[in-house]
Amino acid sequence: MSRSEKLEADFMRLFVALDIDDTIRRRITRFLDDMREFAPEARWVRPASLHLTLKFIGESSDEEAEKIKQTLGAISAASLEMNFGGCGFFPDARAPRVFWIGIQADSELAALAATIDERLSSLNIPKEQHAFSPHLTLARGSRGSGSPRWRKGDGSNRAFQRLQEKLAVLPAPEFGTMTSREFFLYESQLFPGGSKYTKLAKFGLR
Repeated sequence: MSRSEKLEADFMRLFVALDIDDTIRRRITRFLDDMREFAPEARWVRPASLHLTLKFIGESSDEEAEKIKQTLGAISAASLEMNFGGCGFFPDARAPRVFWIGIQADSELAALAATIDERLSSLNIPKEQHAFSPHLTLARGSRGSGSPRWRKGDGSNRAFQRLQEKLAVLPAPEFGTMTSREFFLYESQLFPGGSKYTKLAKFGLR
């Protein structure tokens, strides 16, 4: 039975991600509190749920989750230094659907994401079709996907107009630098009030 044919079974929705230091999370929270009023119709993330996704896996059974843990546990990679700053919109400022802040890092970050993608492909988890683009999503338009890429129906909208006008007169935000020494396998659960993310396993970085 293929993965797509088993979606109605009792599966977990999984992804691999890096956590965010508390200091940086607090700075982003203050930024969110200041900016939220300029796009009240947008769906703003809960600061506690912020993370840097390295690989979205999707629906997996308990048995598959154990194999995923074993595969991720065999990865050897160095710790990562990342700087959080700047912001923008996906797919672009003319058709803003997602508001994000940027992450600058050495090539090791993209290499870790590529290694995870490659190793998990041995478990028949589809490989990514697009280049890794590190960012933190802060808000999504009231309708539509959170995907950073152009999608059918994208075009000019007013969801983020006031926010864009506000940001245009402010200096680019800076949230600080952190070193990641571990990454995690997360489960995502959907609730009426938003998604809940639970860490299922931790994997160390050298």
